[in-house]
Amino acid sequence: MNRIKIALFFTLFYVGLNAQINEIGVFAGGANYIGDVGPTTYIAPNDLAIGIIYKWNRSTRHTYRFSYTYGKISSNDLDSDVPDRKLRGLNFKNTLHEVSAGMEFNFFEFDLHSMKPQFTPYVYTGLSYFAYKELYYLESKASEDYQEGALAIPMIVGVKAKLTRDLVAGFEIGARFTFTDNLDGSNPKNENLLSLQFGNINSKDWYMFTGFTLTYTFGENPCFCPE
Repeated sequence: MNRIKIALFFTLFYVGLNAQINEIGVFAGGANYIGDVGPTTYIAPNDLAIGIIYKWNRSTRHTYRFSYTYGKISSNDLDSDVPDRKLRGLNFKNTLHEVSAGMEFNFFEFDLHSMKPQFTPYVYTGLSYFAYKELYYLESKASEDYQEGALAIPMIVGVKAKLTRDLVAGFEIGARFTFTDNLDGSNPKNENLLSLQFGNINSKDWYMFTGFTLTYTFGENPCFCPE
């Protein structure tokens, strides 16, 4: 029975690849965080972010999108415009491993098989899961406690265009609203470290990925017809 299920899965996967237009490619840019340590500027990439992207174009307007992104985040109170933060002088570094799945919506028709120039703004949302390091501060120094994971809601806006018949380039800015308040070490989950909490414990942290995408298209010419 297991062999039949495996064979059926790969058959459907193969049919899917050949029945729709697919894209696979890379993301490269920068990352930054917004929370209880450092500056509060939302779009200020100051660390590396790279990833891989797969897209399955359901129509000229709707695309299923799956991605993995690795990013570094860091922040320093000394770079903040808030006097209390400057005086406090904390700083931290963390790493993010994010997987995301959701829907990308094109504002204009984006037919990858058309010989005409193609360009469109787009938005993307879905659900992300990311791994990060639980941090805490001891004598004003950020220390790692353990590896943890949390959910986030991605909210991405971007633009994309065809470079050649098979290549699509884009630029996007993506905010992630997370379900954790400890990317920066301000709110450790460890019960033994609760006395080290600071900042607004009722406000969750955010992180941003800003950068460029480049994807290669493959698969047979689909019929983008209304069902």
